[in-house]
Amino acid sequence: MKLSIITINYNDVIGLERTIKSVLEQTASDYEYIIIDGNSTDGSKEIIAKYTHHFSYNSSEPDHGVYDAMNKGIKNATGDYLLFLNSGDTLFNPEVIEKVLPHLRSEHDLIYGDLYMVPTNQPSFKHTYPKSLDFTFFKQTSLGHPATFIKKELFEKHGNYRTDLHIVSDWAFFLKVICVGQATYKKIDLVVSNFYEGGISTTANNKAKHKAEIKKVLLEHYGLYNSSFDALLLTSQENDRIFGQVNPQLQLVTTNQYLLKILNKIIAFMAWILKKKRS
Repeated sequence: MKLSIITINYNDVIGLERTIKSVLEQTASDYEYIIIDGNSTDGSKEIIAKYTHHFSYNSSEPDHGVYDAMNKGIKNATGDYLLFLNSGDTLFNPEVIEKVLPHLRSEHDLIYGDLYMVPTNQPSFKHTYPKSLDFTFFKQTSLGHPATFIKKELFEKHGNYRTDLHIVSDWAFFLKVICVGQATYKKIDLVVSNFYEGGISTTANNKAKHKAEIKKVLLEHYGLYNSSFDALLLTSQENDRIFGQVNPQLQLVTTNQYLLKILNKIIAFMAWILKKKRS
């Protein structure tokens, strides 16, 4: 199984070289490396030129945001599996790819491990993902793309990342392929990468946009929240109480429009009761 590692970058010259070095330090060489740059003006192009002989493909041209750039990487990748290690992030140690490659032969749609979160001016900490992924998991968080090896066939089957979403398109993709598309997955006991926080979804002024995009995806494709969306976000405890009851059959319900209509009414009624209890 061939692996494609894809790094996208825009005006992050320091982070870009850090990422490139972590890939080139790998003990394994059985991968291709792709760089997609958004026409940076901070010296990133010079860094790309410095290492260009290590890349199977690289480009530096204007794009329409992070997911448009990631889609360009998908288009030019020839690997069976893709790993998005974007500018600034690093592979955890030089043996990561060597340890992952045998797992890719299992032919699961997704292979994922853990990662270290690296906050600004704070100690790093390990983020561990569960072995089981369902809607309860995705309503709270997502898989980290720097720790997830995605079979390219999934994009061919379900489509690339949505470019109308600027923050949560990777979450929307995982939600669709796992909870509805029933993609197969495998958790491996391995820290894959260091994820440097400070991306668009982690900044305070984008929290509202983050929530709005999640709502948009759920209303468009799952019909699950309807007018009850805001009510269901009132407290995490109440949210868990509701979804703890509907989650076991959610994968079946999301593919049956008749059952979806029934579930919508049940959730709306439960949310109304919760609001009445507090009033």
